Amino acid sequence: MTKVIINIKTDEEVKENAKKLAEELGLSLSDVINASLRNFIRTREVRFSSIPHLTPEFEKLLGSIEEDFKNKRNLSSAFSSAEEIEKYLAS
Repeated sequence: MTKVIINIKTDEEVKENAKKLAEELGLSLSDVINASLRNFIRTREVRFSSIPHLTPEFEKLLGSIEEDFKNKRNLSSAFSSAEEIEKYLAS
C-alpha cells in the first residue's frame, strides 16, 4: 500500500494538544488521524462527542452476551484460584 501525505491546517495549540493526548495513549497523531479516516469510510458518519459510543458491531455482540446471560448459557462458575480455573478448562 502506497503511503501519501495529507496537509491540513489547524491551530498550533490544537495540534500540540492532540499530539500530547495521542502519545499518552501510545499512539502517534498520524495513527489517530488514520483511524478516524478509516472509521469515517466504514461508518459513513462523523461524530463529535465527549461521551463514548459503541459501534453497531459491538452493540450486537453485547446483545448476544446479554441473551446468553438471561438464558443461563455459556456461563462458568466463580473461581477463587488459578488452579480452579485450570481444572475447569481441562474438563
